[in-house]
Amino acid sequence: MVKSYLRYEARSVFGIISSPTGNAVFDHSGKLSITPALENVIVWDIKKGTQVARWSDSENKAEVTCIARNPNGKDYAVGYADGSIRLFDLTNNAVNVILNGHRGSISALEFDPTGTVLASGARDTDLILWDVVGEVGLYKLRGHKDEITGIAFLPSSKDADSALNASSEGYIVTSSKDTLVKLWDLRARHCVQTLVTHRSEVWSLAVSPDRRLLVTGTSDMDMRVWSIDIEKLEDTSVDRSNLSAEDAAKSWEAITEYGTIQRASKDRVVDLQFHPTGLYLACLSSDKQVEVFRTRTHAEIKKKMARRQKRTREKRKKDKDSMDADGDESNSGGSGDEADENTSEITAADELTSFKVIRTSAKPVSLDFNPTESDIAALHRQSSLQILVSQNNNSLHTWNLPIPPPGKTTKQANLPEPSLMSSIEMLGHRSEPRTLALSSDNELIASAANKSLRVWNAQTGSCIRTLECGTALCAVFLPGDQLIVIGTKEGTLELYDIPSASLVETFDAHEGAACWSIDVRPDKKGLVTGGADKCVKFWDFELVREPQGDSSVVSRRRMTLEHVKTLKMSDDVLVVKCSPDSRLLAVSLLDTTVKVFYADTLKFFLSLYGHKLPVVSMDISSDSTLLVTGSADKSVKLWGLDFGDCHRSILAHQEPVTAVKFVWGTHYFFSAGKDKLVQQWDGDNFQRIQKLEGSHGDVWALLVAKHGNFIVASSQDRSIRVWDKTEEPLFLEEERERELEEIYDRGLEESLDRKESTIGRGDGEDEEMEGEESQRAGKATMETLKAGERIMEALELADEERKKWHEFEERKRKMPQLNPAPPDTNPVLMFEKLSPEAYVLRTVERIRAAELEDALLALPFSRVLSLMAYIDIWARREWNTPITCRVLFFVLKTHQNQIVATRTMRAQLDSIRQHLRAGVNQQRDQIGYNLAALSSLRTEWEENATAQFFDEKDIQSILDGQLKKRKFTGIKA
Repeated sequence: MVKSYLRYEARSVFGIISSPTGNAVFDHSGKLSITPALENVIVWDIKKGTQVARWSDSENKAEVTCIARNPNGKDYAVGYADGSIRLFDLTNNAVNVILNGHRGSISALEFDPTGTVLASGARDTDLILWDVVGEVGLYKLRGHKDEITGIAFLPSSKDADSALNASSEGYIVTSSKDTLVKLWDLRARHCVQTLVTHRSEVWSLAVSPDRRLLVTGTSDMDMRVWSIDIEKLEDTSVDRSNLSAEDAAKSWEAITEYGTIQRASKDRVVDLQFHPTGLYLACLSSDKQVEVFRTRTHAEIKKKMARRQKRTREKRKKDKDSMDADGDESNSGGSGDEADENTSEITAADELTSFKVIRTSAKPVSLDFNPTESDIAALHRQSSLQILVSQNNNSLHTWNLPIPPPGKTTKQANLPEPSLMSSIEMLGHRSEPRTLALSSDNELIASAANKSLRVWNAQTGSCIRTLECGTALCAVFLPGDQLIVIGTKEGTLELYDIPSASLVETFDAHEGAACWSIDVRPDKKGLVTGGADKCVKFWDFELVREPQGDSSVVSRRRMTLEHVKTLKMSDDVLVVKCSPDSRLLAVSLLDTTVKVFYADTLKFFLSLYGHKLPVVSMDISSDSTLLVTGSADKSVKLWGLDFGDCHRSILAHQEPVTAVKFVWGTHYFFSAGKDKLVQQWDGDNFQRIQKLEGSHGDVWALLVAKHGNFIVASSQDRSIRVWDKTEEPLFLEEERERELEEIYDRGLEESLDRKESTIGRGDGEDEEMEGEESQRAGKATMETLKAGERIMEALELADEERKKWHEFEERKRKMPQLNPAPPDTNPVLMFEKLSPEAYVLRTVERIRAAELEDALLALPFSRVLSLMAYIDIWARREWNTPITCRVLFFVLKTHQNQIVATRTMRAQLDSIRQHLRAGVNQQRDQIGYNLAALSSLRTEWEENATAQFFDEKDIQSILDGQLKKRKFTGIKA
């Protein structure tokens, strides 16, 4: 009989506040923060510090790298490391759209002002524009040679009433690590200007709300400011699509250099952002500071220029006097005119000045201004700015920045320093948790990191206690689950009381050397520790009475540790483990060996050697017959404790093994490693049962519940993950087949990424496409390939069904006297209750809009001919005209050469053209009628919702009949 196991499934992830791979943004109310949390997105209440919602997709395993806020106030675009983009809805916390087009990690996202077009940039150097409403990629722009770091829309002043107009009007500015900043014309889909003055990578850019200034940040101490000529951008009379890059640069420059602004930081720029009012500019640097610049008013600029001109005149007069004294009669009038001209020019330093510097506690990752502060009058009444800063130490801060009232400078207002308004820190570690401990009732999980110890509820993942500790290396709960012992890098044992959240006592256990391992003895009367001082020390639990200041008060008894004996070893001790039957003690040494002693007499019993590198983790089975060791040499070995023989050596991981744990009552064990994997093994037949993925960093610690009901792992990404054992059976053969299918699918996706689609092109068109700046936006994935297979299956089924009925009609026409029986309907069509034509249309409709075009690319030309026949039927019957047009246009564009060469399709194409035009005209008339009706309803509502009020002074005049022209005011409800 085939042996079966039970599958483990991921249950929860906690301990993450904000991951350093992505940016955090405010929501439109300014009360919530949308924050990346590895592969998930967490919505935090900033004031309360609580989690409001968690956005996740079961199909996604990649980390979040970028988040953008839609101007509609509801949707948020989330970019991932695998190149996919998901649109989440804040109202229902669900995924609305999935977009696939990039072959690298998403590095920049930006919505246009209408919220209908999304621009995305990635490490694959491509810029893609997406139709958010139609859920499709519009086109791809190529020109950069390295990762795109910033995107900004320069929209046209004309109102864009649709995604089509929004994506074909206006401009886009992009920055990249290739040191270039490019200006793209969306109407021509062409780069019309390239800024080449930067000498290092451009890390960020920002455009002022009035579209007048462009600021770019690099690794230099100076930020470059550029002036944008709005009139040239809105001048559509010049066609630049046919001009070369050099000719366009010479004849037309909409962006010109305005000057530089010196920063206080010497490190590179991380992020740049203008305040919604345009009055302030924030610059985020990688050296723990946020520098805020203020835009001077016209009066301040005029006053500054007057002072500068006065100083210039005084200096020129002084120089002239000195030259007259020296007898120099040379003419210096020309230089004076040039000086007057230079001092009268406004530069970027005149307009933008340093305002305040915010010092952060760790390296910042991103910043965001509160979007509710877009009103200048309300901002001055509030007299402060709110800045959201996410840091790379798993924390989120909101800063309050006081601003001067209108008409006053910073010195005149005497403003206080920026203050920390709120922070979210308590729900996660600042550094990676290196050790875990589980209570005896499986209810509490303790995680310890550098300077912090946290206790979590194992079921809900909520943080119960937070304590300060040393640099923790190991931890264990004491019997009763009220106390916990921490072994530190300083060689001390720290005893903590969980209910009171206090440090009870500290013991100098290993004389300044690191305490690497702690294990409670099976008799629950003491514990064993091992450290870098080459000693194994034994400790007993003792109850002592605490002295009280008042003699009348009965002293309270508490637990303490008493050192009993010491076992000297020949090398540093890395791991100590007691067998469950209290008979043996296993000690792992730095010399790659494992020594086994009798626990009662400490007499040497066995020496286990075979690992090439030291054993960093080990465990003994519940029946005390097997010892499993995990080493830095990437292998796991199983040893018998009767004779010390090695049962099997397994190359378990691709990186060093960090933890191994047996499941109580079985010979199953789990292993974790630096390859980000947790794996389950059968210690009897030495087979891997299953692989548990999800961590985005090295897995440092591992816990297994008493009977394997769940497992817990902590990772370098600061997360704590829990997997639950389910009732779903698992068979090894099926698991191996599934893993092979995943490997095959990954290889197929990689081959599809490398292979450019050449359908419908000639022999010499591939080189031409490589040089084109505008290309089709799309990416072949397993989902699109499976969607194409579904379309082919539907076409095959429908063709067979139509063929059967056609043959039946022919037999019935030729031999009516036989009265032949009708053919049996296909069970699929019978279940769906659809005709063959409707079934093909339903299959196409069920495919995601973003994946439809790539799915159609998977069809061979023979199936395309069959699909054209169904398109003719759909057009004749006026079924779903929008999707019929979309499929038809894409097929004609892709297979144009083959279709033109097929003469038999001419009659079919004429029929499609005739019927489709009629259907489109009907759709247009219907939409026009609905728009007119909506406009009429809006006019009627405005009339009903408008109240008219007369001026009080005119009421008496109206009553007296003396007012000829009445004045009134309209107010909308």
